[in-house]
Amino acid sequence: MADNLNNMTREDFMNFFRDDEKLSSLSADDRIEIFLQILPGNSDITEDLLKELISDYQVDNLKVCQVK
Repeated sequence: MADNLNNMTREDFMNFFRDDEKLSSLSADDRIEIFLQILPGNSDITEDLLKELISDYQVDNLKVCQVK
């Protein structure tokens, strides 16, 4: 199994990610770990991205504000 993971291609990962049945096999902790590691750098975390995330997950008790 470890060899298969080492040989996973981008296409393999995206097929897994887009398959609801396979994706549901991940635990909440697995999903949080992926979420926290997936963006390449701090410049990818923007006000618009956070607002979209909050909206998509219908989180009503948070507000994003950018300090300038």
